[in-house]
Amino acid sequence: MALFLVQHGKSLPKERDPEQGLSEEGILEVEKIAKAAAGYGIHVSRIIHSGKKRARQTADIFASFLKPEEGIQEGSGLRPLDDVSGLASRIEAEDNTMFVGHLPFMERLTSYLITGSSDRPVFKFQNGGILCMDRDPDKDSWIIRWTLMPEIGN
Repeated sequence: MALFLVQHGKSLPKERDPEQGLSEEGILEVEKIAKAAAGYGIHVSRIIHSGKKRARQTADIFASFLKPEEGIQEGSGLRPLDDVSGLASRIEAEDNTMFVGHLPFMERLTSYLITGSSDRPVFKFQNGGILCMDRDPDKDSWIIRWTLMPEIGN
C-alpha cells in the first residue's frame, strides 16, 4: 500500500487564465505520466486535490488513466501555504490515496513525513510527476519507494 504525492501539471500564466489552468504542455506531460503509471499497474483508490483549477485538471487526467474506485474529491489542507502537519496526521498508507497539490506544500509535506520537519528538504518535485511513499515498517516514519517524473536527467 502507498501514498502518492503529485504536484499539479504546468499551468498557464495568470494573464492568460486568471485561474491558471493547465497549459497544453502541462496536459501532455500529465497524460504521459498517468499513462505510464497505468502501464505499470499502479493502483490508486482515490484522488484528492486542492480545489484549484490546475490541481483539479491534473487529478482528472490521472483518474482517467488510473480509474480510482473511490473517485476524485476536493480536500482541505492542500493549498500552497497550508500547514502540512494537519494533513500528515490524517494520512494512512493503507488507503492508496493520491494527493494533488502545489509547491511549496508538497515538498514541505514530504520533508515532514520523512524527517519530522517541514524545513529540511528531501525531494524536488516536478510538475505532473508522482512521488510514491510508504510507511517504514520498523519506524514511525515514511520512506520514498519510487518516483515517476516527466523530465529525467535535467
